[in-house]
Amino acid sequence: MIADYPILEFDPTCEAVLEPSRLIEPKDVPKHAVICFFAEVIAEIIEKHNARIIHTSASEIGKHPLYEIAYQGQRLAFFHPGIGAPLAVGLMEEIIALGVENFVACGGCGVLDEEIAVGHLLLPIAAIRDEGTSYHYALPSREIEVDPAVVEIIEAVLSTHGLQYIKTKTWTTDAIYRETPAKIRRYREEGCLSVEMETAAFIALAQFRNVRFGQLLYGGDAVLADAWDGRSWNSRHDIRQQLFWLAAEACLKL
Repeated sequence: MIADYPILEFDPTCEAVLEPSRLIEPKDVPKHAVICFFAEVIAEIIEKHNARIIHTSASEIGKHPLYEIAYQGQRLAFFHPGIGAPLAVGLMEEIIALGVENFVACGGCGVLDEEIAVGHLLLPIAAIRDEGTSYHYALPSREIEVDPAVVEIIEAVLSTHGLQYIKTKTWTTDAIYRETPAKIRRYREEGCLSVEMETAAFIALAQFRNVRFGQLLYGGDAVLADAWDGRSWNSRHDIRQQLFWLAAEACLKL
């Protein structure tokens, strides 16, 4: 299909020339993995929970380890996906090729409503596709939905712990320095309470590869139409650590 814009020329061909399953041999890996954006949390878990490296991907910025621990009597993998949809999805592709089938991501996000406190839990149910990667995995659309069954499982875990959370659409963008007042207002009106860089692409990849994916976010900096407030969002170690274990618990139930 030839479109006015190449990003809209989705090709549903299952196998690409550079196909992960041709490059990567399946391994004896856990079926469940947490995608964790918090480097300091990963370092702490490695130290305190006897994590071992079970696979290493590589890119021009260095090595990208996949770790394994035992948690709740089960095998659990986890890894840092880098920043931004292209790298995050590329690494997830390779981990799917290894044999992992269930993913829950945990990360921070900007919030589009200043009433959402730093640390408040957000549960994405859909993502506005204002990035590029997802368009290579799914037909063009304005937004893409998380599997409702996965959302339900994550909700059950949060409810078990008595935690308050907000279900929301999220705005996925490639360009953190192009979050303009007009866009902020528009996506807020469409129901987005958060902005981040990967969710839409994660969802699209999961649908394309027929694996399960969900995500937990916590409210970070305030990205408002008339101002920005960093709110020291990335210094909340206790929240970030808790989010990892909530993601782990939910992932093992998928």
